[in-house]
Amino acid sequence: MTSKLLNKSAIFAVLSAASLLAQADQAGGNGCGWGNMVFEGQRGLFPHLLATTTNGTSGNATFGLTSGTNGCNSDARLGYGGRSIFAMNGMLDNIAEDMAKGHGEALDAYATLLGVQAQDRAHFAQVTQRHFGEIFASKDATGEQVYANTLAVMQRDPTLARYAKQPA
Repeated sequence: MTSKLLNKSAIFAVLSAASLLAQADQAGGNGCGWGNMVFEGQRGLFPHLLATTTNGTSGNATFGLTSGTNGCNSDARLGYGGRSIFAMNGMLDNIAEDMAKGHGEALDAYATLLGVQAQDRAHFAQVTQRHFGEIFASKDATGEQVYANTLAVMQRDPTLARYAKQPA
């Protein structure tokens, strides 16, 4: 396999795993949906995945969130208690390297993750390269710091400001 294919596969795997874990946490974390009712009180990956599958295949959690039923509360604040996805598999290092160069697959994946549309990704790469020292303020910058700094840089750019959504 080529290096490009391996990099794309790794990025896809990280994003897929993060999505699966977020769904599993959603299924078990806030008690929402039939899956949580059926598997109430159980722990472990298997019951969480079954609860997620039950909620996802029947659409009852979505219905519950919109109707305020099934134990769902859309007013509850969402949270994340795990490791940053950027720190997983050295992705943060790849983003830093690509950002310093002004192009690359990891930087493109980061832009995609931030919701930057395809037509604005080259501009994103230029802006983040120009502000690299601000985004990676220290050599030990965490994924959360890089994310916050990236949003701050994007908010000051007329083209990228629409993509810079600060978490509530």
